[in-house]
Amino acid sequence: MAAPALLLFGLFGVVPLLGVMVLSFADWDGLGEPGWAGQANWAAVLTDPGTWDALALTIKVMVVSWLVQTPIALALGLFQAATGRLRAMLAILWFLPLLLSAVAIGLAWQALLDPTFGLGATPGLGWLARPLLGDPDLALYTVIFVIAWQFIPFHALLYQAGIRQIPVSLYEAAAIDGASRTDRFWRITLPQLRYTIVTSTTLMLVGSLTYFDLIFVLSGGTGGPGTATRVLPLAMYITGFQAHDMGRASAIATILVLTGLALSLVTTKWSGFTRMNSQQEGS
Repeated sequence: MAAPALLLFGLFGVVPLLGVMVLSFADWDGLGEPGWAGQANWAAVLTDPGTWDALALTIKVMVVSWLVQTPIALALGLFQAATGRLRAMLAILWFLPLLLSAVAIGLAWQALLDPTFGLGATPGLGWLARPLLGDPDLALYTVIFVIAWQFIPFHALLYQAGIRQIPVSLYEAAAIDGASRTDRFWRITLPQLRYTIVTSTTLMLVGSLTYFDLIFVLSGGTGGPGTATRVLPLAMYITGFQAHDMGRASAIATILVLTGLALSLVTTKWSGFTRMNSQQEGS
């Protein structure tokens, strides 16, 4: 039964990765005949301060995104797990970003954040009449805000599903014992959601390594202003398709893949997720 899945994974996952790793040792501009470069690409990438700056920005986006998205997504998941017509109506608005492409979201927010014609022109919102995407000190945090707006609904959906799997009898027993809502959250809900939290965290951390299209649109394809938003995926694109150095771009891509794999393994190992033996949340 697993053979077809493994075959597809090998065909569309392992084979392209091996191709990228081989290409990282080649000298190729994307058009001509590839030549052998040996370790030159890796030496250039690893000694380039821009690579480490981009990696530092990527890690910053990863950490801040988790700190922002997790509590908000959990709160929305708790709210949506209950029943009610109002919740159903609000869910349509909250989950709207899931139906939009990253390019559409980027263009929309680029227009909304325009200091002349965007939200800053609205009475009472004059504090937004500043180039948030053009300020080196604020551009990255503005991008993180837009990323959170896009992905919080997805993680809220995960938490909503996890909360609905928790046996109601646990809450009933706790209520009989006199536990408050706060006590029930900390002693029942949060511990029972541990595997959902691991899943959400893993997707969020690894997903942070793939943020490209949204940042590309918001920064005008440069990672600007300057290099304020040039995360590693965008640096890979600029190296490969603007500088026409596919070998170095492939080396950066390999670093991204290995980093994502390491994050996944560390997260699941640290959390004990691999020891889960039940399909029911919290069992």
